[in-house]
Amino acid sequence: MRLDKYLATYAQMSRKEAKKAVREGRVSLDGEAAVREDGKVTDGQEVCLDGVVIRAEEFVYYMLNKPAGVISATSDRIERTVIDLVDAKGREIFPMGRLDRDTTGLLILTDDGALAHRLLSPRYHVEKVYEFWYEGQLVPDAVRLAAEGIDIGEKTPAKPALLELPDSPESSARLTISEGKYHQVKRMAAKLGGHVTQLRRVSFAGVVLDEALQPGEYRPLTEEEVIHLREAGKG
Repeated sequence: MRLDKYLATYAQMSRKEAKKAVREGRVSLDGEAAVREDGKVTDGQEVCLDGVVIRAEEFVYYMLNKPAGVISATSDRIERTVIDLVDAKGREIFPMGRLDRDTTGLLILTDDGALAHRLLSPRYHVEKVYEFWYEGQLVPDAVRLAAEGIDIGEKTPAKPALLELPDSPESSARLTISEGKYHQVKRMAAKLGGHVTQLRRVSFAGVVLDEALQPGEYRPLTEEEVIHLREAGKG
């Protein structure tokens, strides 16, 4: 990898700042001052910035509080995507799963393709928790029906899910599912008598949305949160 790209990727700085740091003599390779910003960093080389070793992360993981009106894609010629919201410092990240354009809340972005593949595989039954608001009135035995598995028009019913209803009269609910069928929460709610008007994901694979993040804001996952993901990916 080019030295300036390495610094931009792993030292949380822009490519312009990286080039400037090399020119100012603040960067060293294996103890020797780096002289070329386009020089190559090879495996095993020690890169230092201002005397501090810059270690390469194998993968990166970001938590995004996805706002409405943004699509869960890596690129689009017309629509704004979740990738446009995150400065990944040159890493080629992608969303771990998808949220509908109008759905908000927790979305994890990463460049760890193997882990993403496992977590999104139906084989692992990764839990996802949603909050939703609805119009209409849910049937009296909605909680039981969700727990038994609702027929939403697929070849097989949806897997058993945990539906939690608040004590307040507000038309909202919390649903924990372990699969990711198309528009699953909306379709399940419709079968129970409600029309979803607002949908928000608050947890994925044991990682809980940081409520300090405003819509459109993001942060790197903590080490503990990454461990949660990896444990969930073990099945």
